[in-house]
Amino acid sequence: MAKKAISKLQTGSKRLTKAIKMVKSEETGAYVFVEAMMAPDQVNDWLKEQK
Repeated sequence: MAKKAISKLQTGSKRLTKAIKMVKSEETGAYVFVEAMMAPDQVNDWLKEQK
């Protein structure tokens, strides 16, 4: 399950999006959340590459 575009932030003239993805930890088996700030057009690529 992935959550994307949780909040859109504006800093100066740049638009940024905070993307959050839930991934399963191989060490413990528990789910952890991975967060990143990026341009809105990069979100889909980031969600696809994270495993």
